[in-house]
Amino acid sequence: MAETHEFSAQNLFSVKGFVAVVTGGGTGIGLMATQALAANGAKVYITGRRMEALENAAKEHQPTGGEGQIIPAGPCDVTKKKDLLHLAEEVGRKEKAIHLLVCNAGVAGPKAEPENTDAESLRSRLWDNEDVDDWQKTYQTNVTAVYFTTVAFLPLLQAAMVPKGQHEPYTASVVTISSMSGIMRHAQGHFSYNAAKGATVHLTKLMSAEFQKAGIRVNSIAPGYFPSEMTAKESDERQKSHVREEKIQEKGHVPLERPGREIEMGMSVLYLAKNQYVNGEIIAVDGGVLNVLAGR
Repeated sequence: MAETHEFSAQNLFSVKGFVAVVTGGGTGIGLMATQALAANGAKVYITGRRMEALENAAKEHQPTGGEGQIIPAGPCDVTKKKDLLHLAEEVGRKEKAIHLLVCNAGVAGPKAEPENTDAESLRSRLWDNEDVDDWQKTYQTNVTAVYFTTVAFLPLLQAAMVPKGQHEPYTASVVTISSMSGIMRHAQGHFSYNAAKGATVHLTKLMSAEFQKAGIRVNSIAPGYFPSEMTAKESDERQKSHVREEKIQEKGHVPLERPGREIEMGMSVLYLAKNQYVNGEIIAVDGGVLNVLAGR
């Protein structure tokens, strides 16, 4: 039975001694996850295609004090198996195991609002503004890459497992970053993105069921509107993005009338990293949007 002191926030959410890998860790939600983990004691390897962004993020947001650390690794294009294998080998040369993998890298894909009611006009708008190659690239980054990134790190994840009877049992964890867009029926003009994120959601459930046999948990965070390069279209000199509250209020379907706060994403990452009893779950962190827009 747990004593009261064991329920302290420091005890519940400390990831001291953890090793984590975060794809797309230099900006947006990936950087939020990285900061939360490093601030609570984890050594976090961040990767992405832009080495300059990774190095700048590590320099600007390195935790002060404690044992946490942010380490740039790469560059790595998650859509290329050779890059993923090289990344896993690079981390494996430095670490015996990793406790957490955050599959965050993603792209927005093409956009075409289905606002016409006349079928000819509707077809023209969607047909002329979207391309098969763009759909394929969106799926490749948001779904296929999530699968192969996870597979590349399976041995290092399993190496973190603590069997029953040896201290406190532990299973390593994968957190995929899907989206509320993969759960709702509103296309938002992003048919390819929403369809891909829907596939990310189901892929998470498939990997959860299959990889638990290897002692690895898989869950997903489905974010709403958070400040990132995808939503704000840019980052500042510290790799941070900003979304005005007015922009969110204009959408008319966000009950909290603001974007998600970075620390709210950090809380979610720490919860899934530490709670051993959660597996195969899709946690929407969306400010109540799915209470307004129809989900599944």
